Amino acid sequence: MSVMITDSCINCDACIDECPATAIINADESPSADGDYRYAYVKPEECTECVEVSVPKCEEVCPTEGCVVWDMPYTETYNDHFITSDDYVILVDKEKGLMSPLVAPRPFRESISIEDRINHVSVGETLEQYNQ
Repeated sequence: MSVMITDSCINCDACIDECPATAIINADESPSADGDYRYAYVKPEECTECVEVSVPKCEEVCPTEGCVVWDMPYTETYNDHFITSDDYVILVDKEKGLMSPLVAPRPFRESISIEDRINHVSVGETLEQYNQ
């Protein structure tokens, strides 16, 4: 997953059209188990943190400061983080099965510390820090 959208989201949906991985969906389409998701959702099995550009596109267009935060890398090391948490609904492929980090690891920004990811530090704040 690598990024998350917090409950400070105002549902403007600007991030949805900008996401090159089509990893973001609006609140109405969220796969949330309780059906009561109130803001945009990042599909963890699809997010690439926009590693090919300096700033993730969702952060670049978001009008709400601190709305986009770092999450754990979608890699084998953090498989349990994604599989056991109620915060995520991982896609199940008809042929490959559950698209867990074991099956479909995603690229991530190695420069972002695990501590910043655990604390869900704002993407904008962290990139300002690392890009100085």
